[in-house]
Amino acid sequence: MSKRYNRDQRIAGGKLQTAKTVTRIRSARDFQLLSTRTIVLQSSQRLDHLAHKHLGDSKLWWVLAALSDIGWAMQLPAGTIITIPVDMAPIRAIIG
Repeated sequence: MSKRYNRDQRIAGGKLQTAKTVTRIRSARDFQLLSTRTIVLQSSQRLDHLAHKHLGDSKLWWVLAALSDIGWAMQLPAGTIITIPVDMAPIRAIIG
C-alpha cells in the first residue's frame, strides 16, 4: 500500500476496523450478549441525534446503525425500528 493511503484513516485501519467492529457488535447482539431495547423512528429523527440522546455521544450513531442492520445512513424513514443498547460497557469493550 502506498504511503498516501497509509495517511488516510478510512483506508489505513479506519474503515476496515469499523467493518470488523460492526461484525462483532452484531454477533454480540445475535448471541444475546447485549441488553437492548427498540424504538420506532419518528419523522425527522436522525441516528446522530438519537445517539446523542441515548448514548451521550452523537459520534456513536454507527453503533445504532450496526445494531439495527440499517447500513450507514443517518436519515431514515419514519417507522424504522432502531435498536439501542441499554448498557454501553459491552459495546465499549468491543470497540476497544
